[in-house]
Amino acid sequence: MAAEYETIAGRVDTEIEISRSRFLTRLERVDSEDAARQVIAEVRAAHPRARHHCSAFVIGPDGRVQRSNDDGEPSGTAGAPMLDALVSAGLSDVVAVVTRYFGGVLLGAGGLTRAYRASVAGAVDHANRVRRGLRREVNVTSSYEVAAQIEAEARRRGYAVGVAEYSDVVVQRFAVSEEEVAALAALAAELSAGGAQVVPGEAAFVDLGG
Repeated sequence: MAAEYETIAGRVDTEIEISRSRFLTRLERVDSEDAARQVIAEVRAAHPRARHHCSAFVIGPDGRVQRSNDDGEPSGTAGAPMLDALVSAGLSDVVAVVTRYFGGVLLGAGGLTRAYRASVAGAVDHANRVRRGLRREVNVTSSYEVAAQIEAEARRRGYAVGVAEYSDVVVQRFAVSEEEVAALAALAAELSAGGAQVVPGEAAFVDLGG
């Protein structure tokens, strides 16, 4: 599984006109195939008079789930080039829906392929990209004084610092890459003279800053 990948920050809506046909593109971030199909259904409902609502989506850190639909356009002229635009852009967890209002001029197979690919590529150009990375939650239990030192050094190293729980000790939550787990444990051990307790938790993909 990929340790990092790119998606988009949020919804993007664009429109282009080619030979009097209007191509409205909706690009949206999704985390499952069901969510992607929900976006497609919403776009279809918003434009009931449009002739076609072609779609493509890529899901997962490795982009393993890939689907496309020509929705009545000649086979291979819409969904496939849309999917290719997403894959070529290196994006995942994203769905693209292109709604076409026919303008009365036939574009031909080549024209349609170029139009649908250009529609998605243009929307991608307007999207804000977000890197996502696999990070493991690590709980570090230590004294108040040591906890402040660990947090300061963790922030200096660029580790994600989560919420802390305070009682007679401090339980701090950090999110680090797999390669950084051992380094965080070593840091906690050094600053606490071996007194800190380090417990790795679950790993999950999170949005990365910067």
